[in-house]
Amino acid sequence: MPPEPVDFWFDFISPFGYLASLRIDELAARHGREVRWHPLLLGVTVLQIMGLKPIPETPLKGDYAVRELLRYQRRHGQSIGRDLFLPPMAPLPPARLMAALLRLEPAQAKPFARAVLRAYWRDGRQIHGAADLQTIGVAAGIPAALLARASDGALAREALRDEMDQAVARGVFGSPFVIIDGEPFFGVDKLELIDEWLACGGW
Repeated sequence: MPPEPVDFWFDFISPFGYLASLRIDELAARHGREVRWHPLLLGVTVLQIMGLKPIPETPLKGDYAVRELLRYQRRHGQSIGRDLFLPPMAPLPPARLMAALLRLEPAQAKPFARAVLRAYWRDGRQIHGAADLQTIGVAAGIPAALLARASDGALAREALRDEMDQAVARGVFGSPFVIIDGEPFFGVDKLELIDEWLACGGW
């Protein structure tokens, strides 16, 4: 039997989630693994369930997080085109649309997520809602009719609730978050550790 896929969670407004998205598939492929992408809402896990402030609003830690982000980009030759101090977009619309795609046509969910992340973080594009997401999705080759179906409010809300319930049940709380054969890893800085874990089968 082929090995179980690696599960990867991210919030669309998490720069660390974006940077992890650039490497996770290639890293897993080196070890013969597929990656299942899942949307996550930090507003639910961090703010509501854990009762913590957003990192940018946390004294001391917020400044450190920016420094860590810049250091990580230098090390891996990556770059973010978005001003980190601009107000974030609303994360619900892209997360709901991705969750609906996972339910309707799972193969289209990852290309959609990649396109939105690229537009938002690499290109610094302002994404204001459904119309922008539709445009980005169509440009990524996703059928407009499918995007319209996935945009159905009731379907999208239910699909994202299910995704969030499953994430919380598995102990997922941050972005990025990876689970490999039941073993959880939090943070973009864990990708090297994940590489070693996959290479040797864990310890």
